[in-house]
Amino acid sequence: MPDLDDLHNLQTIATRSAAAMIKGDHAAAMLGIKLESVSPGFAQMSMVVREDMLNGHGICHGGIIFALADTAFAYACNSRNEKTVALSCVINYSASAALADVLKAVARERSLSRRTGVYDVEIQNQRAETIAFFRGTSYKTSAPVYSGVE
Repeated sequence: MPDLDDLHNLQTIATRSAAAMIKGDHAAAMLGIKLESVSPGFAQMSMVVREDMLNGHGICHGGIIFALADTAFAYACNSRNEKTVALSCVINYSASAALADVLKAVARERSLSRRTGVYDVEIQNQRAETIAFFRGTSYKTSAPVYSGVE
């Protein structure tokens, strides 16, 4: 079991990895996606559904919800300062999201091997109603997310 110093170091790495990613994450910024929490193998993001995110039915476009889930997935699987990309992703929608809904995506690592990982993301609205379930498989490259002291 890791001691407190190890846990602190792992959390520091997760925080620095997220900070490095945020600097260049123009897609998340454009969508108003905010990082609420990150730790090794975990990320929580949120987003408010705006009018420009609505589809022809007046509900949040599924691609926008996918982008929120994918962003949480990305921050969770890059939380160990190992540049990681998506290998595959699937989403299942269980309810619609409406204008002004506050969506929260919680990504959790389910499996991690030398090169690949599996992550589940649940998206809920402000009433704790589940909007979608997302599962992503990640692939680790040989590059770091950040280098040196950030």
